Amino acid sequence: MSTTTELDVREIMPFERHSKIFDIWHALPVGDEILLINDHDPRPLHYQFLAEYADEFEWTSEERGPQWWEAHIKRIALPTA
Repeated sequence: MSTTTELDVREIMPFERHSKIFDIWHALPVGDEILLINDHDPRPLHYQFLAEYADEFEWTSEERGPQWWEAHIKRIALPTA
C-alpha cells in the first residue's frame, strides 16, 4: 500500500523549500509519493530531480490556479550507487 505525503511549501521561505523537499524525498520508500503544493511551476525542481535522481522517480504536475501548482513525485526505485 502506497502513501502520499502532502507538502504545501507556499508558506515556507523560498530558500528553505528544496531542503525540506529533499529531506522528505530521502526518507521516502519505493512506491510512496510526495504531493507538492507550490505557488509557481516547480520546473526548476523537476530539472534538479532529473539531474540527481533520473531513474528513481516519476513526476506529474499541473496548474490548479494562478498561484497553485501540484506536483506528484513518486519514488519508483532506490539509488543504485
